[in-house]
Amino acid sequence: MLQQIARWSDRAIEILAVIVLIAMLTAVMLGVITRALDDPLIWTDELSRYLLVWAAALGWVLASRRRVHIRITFFVDFLPERLHRAAEVLIQLAVALFGLLMIWQGAELVERNYDLEATAMPISVAWIYAPMVLVGLYVVLQALVEGGDALAGRRFVSPVASEVIE
Repeated sequence: MLQQIARWSDRAIEILAVIVLIAMLTAVMLGVITRALDDPLIWTDELSRYLLVWAAALGWVLASRRRVHIRITFFVDFLPERLHRAAEVLIQLAVALFGLLMIWQGAELVERNYDLEATAMPISVAWIYAPMVLVGLYVVLQALVEGGDALAGRRFVSPVASEVIE
């Protein structure tokens, strides 16, 4: 059941990431074309910046879920199994705390800026901070899963680049 929910969640985030990237590409292209025609659309730069923040946030979530994010394991890999598991649990606890901090600070920023309007578009500035809450939630959940895996003795080996490319 949880695996199916995770797959559906991953798929939804992948689809949202594709939509965000297409929208960002469209905004950038519109900006370039209208500038070349000497009639620039002023909102394209701001929209592309907002979408870049969302694309980065969604990319972080996907990389974390696939366990392909940057991770330095050189020293931890030399530890005996029990110490390796303990270190992994501590690392995941720190990651979960960081995720909680992102949720807390992101929610505060959204609340503090929801009534401010963007410079060139009629939307709330809170939308630029909203991804922090989403990413924080996913970071906490993924850290709990990976910490649980470490406690259960399941050791995950990060894939090499050739294995990541589908």
